[in-house]
Amino acid sequence: MSIHFEVKRSAQVSAQKACQGLIDLDSAKEWMNGLIKIEREGSGPLKVGSKWIETRKMFGKEASEHFEVVELDEPRKIVLRCDGTKGTTGKGEFIFTYIITSSDDVSEVTLLGEIKGLTGFSKLFGKMMAGAFKKACAKDLDALIKYLEEYEQ
Repeated sequence: MSIHFEVKRSAQVSAQKACQGLIDLDSAKEWMNGLIKIEREGSGPLKVGSKWIETRKMFGKEASEHFEVVELDEPRKIVLRCDGTKGTTGKGEFIFTYIITSSDDVSEVTLLGEIKGLTGFSKLFGKMMAGAFKKACAKDLDALIKYLEEYEQ
């Protein structure tokens, strides 16, 4: 059984600008909370199959997680997969689906989060931590939007 959460935010930028902000790993250091480093496999723009390791300070500890782009339909949809078995988490699979809709230069970004593959105690702990994951994702989305809106000025 999966654990789901959703975060929605509006931004005073175009859908293309919102999408670019989400997939521009080089600018992440400008807005991402607790980012220590991003180590990419390969170079160039992100595309389906692109992978990286993201190291951040989260919940007071340094954590590294392995990400992959599994779907990219610019500027409407981005799906990222985090393989928890390869990173600090040590368990599970985390799917982050970003849906971007827009009207003029106002975009709505919806993040649909899914946590899969947790068992036993980690499943119970995962349910308790779903709120913390949602809050952390909301803070990231807020920081990105603030960065993009200020950059637009």
